[in-house]
Amino acid sequence: MTTPRTARPGTPLTFTSYVRTRGPVLLRTARSLTANPSDAEDLLQTALTKTYVAWDNIEDHRALDGYVRRALVNTRTSQWRKRRVDEYAVDELPEPDPLPEPDPAEQQAIREAMWQAVRKLPERQRAMVVLRYYEDLSEAATAELLGVSVGTVKSAVSRALAKLREDTDLVAVTRPQVLAA
Repeated sequence: MTTPRTARPGTPLTFTSYVRTRGPVLLRTARSLTANPSDAEDLLQTALTKTYVAWDNIEDHRALDGYVRRALVNTRTSQWRKRRVDEYAVDELPEPDPLPEPDPAEQQAIREAMWQAVRKLPERQRAMVVLRYYEDLSEAATAELLGVSVGTVKSAVSRALAKLREDTDLVAVTRPQVLAA
């Protein structure tokens, strides 16, 4: 692409006239290289400063756009390479200590206490709790399987869960601090 001339033919192109005519186009190029418009303006300013320093050494002023674009790309690449990295080598990893694994004996005791508490429920509530939570069926599937309405399943399971929360044997295993208080 050739540089449009603002001066009369035969007069040399000045840096100021070049920036006035090509500034908006070069700013669009800079914006395509950065995500932030302010950074694009800074990038263009830096590239134009480099162009100004080399202005007298540029022989073919018809290739100025290419020169400035190359200065934009090179400057942006240099900025990218110089970016600050917030990672530092350390002797120990700053990761937190892993949580202790639950004791398998405690887990088994909780499962056994839960099953004993479920067995204390009335047969219909027990069937609904087992289908909903042990077999992982939906309320609709549980209702269909037992031949009752979905509302019946919801209310029966709600009452069963309330009974399980109040079961002293289950509370003693899962939350012993509650009984101590």
